[in-house]
Amino acid sequence: MMSDGALSQDEIDALLAGVDSTALGGAPAAVAAPAAAGFDSGALQRFFSSTTSALSANLSTLTGTNVSMTGPDVSASDRDNFMASLPGMVTVISASYTSGFPGEHIFILPEETAKAIASLMTKEENIALDEMAMSVIGEVVSQMVGTQITSLTDKTGNKSIASASPTAANVPKATAALPAGNFAVMNYALSLGDGPGHEMWEILGSAPASDISSSLNASGHQDQSPMGQMNSMGNMGMQMPNMGMGGMQMQGMSGMGMQMPGMGMQGIPGMGMQMPNMGMGMPNLGPTNVQQVQFPNLMQPRLGPHESGNIGLIMDVSMEMTVELGRTRKLIKEILGMGEGTIIELDKLAGEPVDILVNHKLIAKGEVVVIDENFGVRVTEIVSPMERLSEMG
Repeated sequence: MMSDGALSQDEIDALLAGVDSTALGGAPAAVAAPAAAGFDSGALQRFFSSTTSALSANLSTLTGTNVSMTGPDVSASDRDNFMASLPGMVTVISASYTSGFPGEHIFILPEETAKAIASLMTKEENIALDEMAMSVIGEVVSQMVGTQITSLTDKTGNKSIASASPTAANVPKATAALPAGNFAVMNYALSLGDGPGHEMWEILGSAPASDISSSLNASGHQDQSPMGQMNSMGNMGMQMPNMGMGGMQMQGMSGMGMQMPGMGMQGIPGMGMQMPNMGMGMPNLGPTNVQQVQFPNLMQPRLGPHESGNIGLIMDVSMEMTVELGRTRKLIKEILGMGEGTIIELDKLAGEPVDILVNHKLIAKGEVVVIDENFGVRVTEIVSPMERLSEMG
């Protein structure tokens, strides 16, 4: 059937979504090469590569299996070129930076990779990528972003870096929300236990990619150590010939026109500075007197009346006191599945003493009582100092 030149609805939808019209039987669309990168891909690669070990450890802890992450390969791309590398269905997790280096920050997983991670997290096989699974994937990315922000803060000195809480959705690749124009793509390889290999893409919009790489380069080229500052003097052309100090010859600072024979500094041309002959020689200091250091006894002295009275200065300081009935651990799927009427079994037996904590440190045990219409606790045991130390350890 010959076309009358009009576009079908499928072709219109494909054009709006950025899908190659050849998949619908149309003429092949020309794909433009990505614009030149507005960021230093080398700086991004060095930084994100330095975080892969920590990310692998985090994922191993969360999933309970040995996870290995390698890479990334960093490149510049745009929507059309990047789409060609994606499978049909992907899980998109948005974790944009809100401050520090504000801009779009996105993770993309193939659908099978997202299922594998969610299955390891929830201990369920053949898991569906429903709302609960998306929450699990979002939590994984949240841990990864937190690790990256900690490292980025340390390397750049920018203490205002923060990101939005990650939101995940499993969608056809044509509907994936990507940054406009040119952006940075970090391509990682993932190994989840003994299973097949996986891929993951991390995407930075042009603004945060440029800001982060510039900040990394700026901080990386500053050497604040004394040796680094002395080495930088070589760029000023400084040499010091014939600086005689009591028979000692030193080289340097001829590039600044400084003449220092016999420590008689005649001047520094270009600086308009004349210095009289100082005639300094090296004095004879004699033998060095070395004595053994005597350290005081580490035994804590008894407090006298004056010192013990100082505790009265903090008597009106308030501290948080809490009573803990018991604890338990639950899987994420169990927590997300809780609702009204859910019964949670704790780790303490009925009638067992409850814990009394001050600033989250155990100090005593007691039994629950009712005073009028309020709960209360009767102290039955004060925890010994040794027990407190073991709890703190």
